[in-house]
Amino acid sequence: MQHLSIDLGTRSYPILIGAGLLADRALLERLLPQRNLLVVTNATVAKLHLQALLRGLGERNVATHSIPDGEQFKNLDTLNAIFDALVRARLHRDAAIVALGGGVVGDVAGFAAAIYQRGIAHLQVPTTLLAQVDSAVGGKTGVNHRAGKNLIGAFHQPCGVLADITTLRTLPERELRAGLAEVIKYGLLADVRFLEWLEGSLERLLACEEAALEFAVQRSCEIKARIVATDEREQGQRALLNLGHTFGHAIESATGYHDWLHGEAVSVGLLMAARLSARLGWLGDADVERVRALLQRASLPTSAPQVGAARALEFMAMDKKVQDGKVRLILLPRLGEARVSSDYDAGKLRATLQEFLGP
Repeated sequence: MQHLSIDLGTRSYPILIGAGLLADRALLERLLPQRNLLVVTNATVAKLHLQALLRGLGERNVATHSIPDGEQFKNLDTLNAIFDALVRARLHRDAAIVALGGGVVGDVAGFAAAIYQRGIAHLQVPTTLLAQVDSAVGGKTGVNHRAGKNLIGAFHQPCGVLADITTLRTLPERELRAGLAEVIKYGLLADVRFLEWLEGSLERLLACEEAALEFAVQRSCEIKARIVATDEREQGQRALLNLGHTFGHAIESATGYHDWLHGEAVSVGLLMAARLSARLGWLGDADVERVRALLQRASLPTSAPQVGAARALEFMAMDKKVQDGKVRLILLPRLGEARVSSDYDAGKLRATLQEFLGP
């Protein structure tokens, strides 16, 4: 088992990565001492992993609540249903929520924990690659609004993150590939050697080799933990973790959160960020093609021509990184290094949007 930590003073917490952790009763007792719990999950994940988790939780007062599966259900209606479940179970401030599932479950359940009775504890138990390397780590919680993704939310750090690698064996291939987009993101923004490792290990990851997956999750979480520890509430450096996301969120929002998995939209966004960086004279064309080749090897999409540049700009204008009316973008001075920038040529941005998203 790999043991990392997010160093946030009194809000610090561990990230535990390994196989067979869900049913480890002693481990769960250390992470989660509360006796009254609500496990939030969805029907698909519950069928696969809920019983193992319940064995690990042991003899406690445990209620369960299943939410609909899909990004389109990451909304206030789903949040209110979780509040109803908490009230039905008569849970108070000494209770905790356990988020068992992917990014939607973790984001909504974490947000419920942030605001129920002005805040209760929660444990993240991510069961998808994307959640293990990204959404479960760092305390971002929230729901979508029809005007944009994650517009309603709060920072609320969990008491721990339990990443059981064995849950990844049950992922549909499309979900696994979507999670790889977030893993590739870390190499692009912070560690070119990790990027090189990914290029050489992609087939092992796609084959769900346990050692390869554990290292990919570990290195991704190390990078994210270091950045979050310096900038918990995204006032500066933490914005780098959104490489590809401003473009990707626009794709998801424009298509109503129905057709695209988050990682698929991020994949297009990563390539768009690389291409715009090249247009600005930072990356070379060979760098852009290197990014494209890795994403294509992972069978991830590299364009979304149905969205349209004008439509994408509407959603980008509502992005949380907008300051003084200017969309701040995460760009790449070189592979393995990222920068937040609002100093870019608007014409080159529009050209990039049109190239990948259509007119």
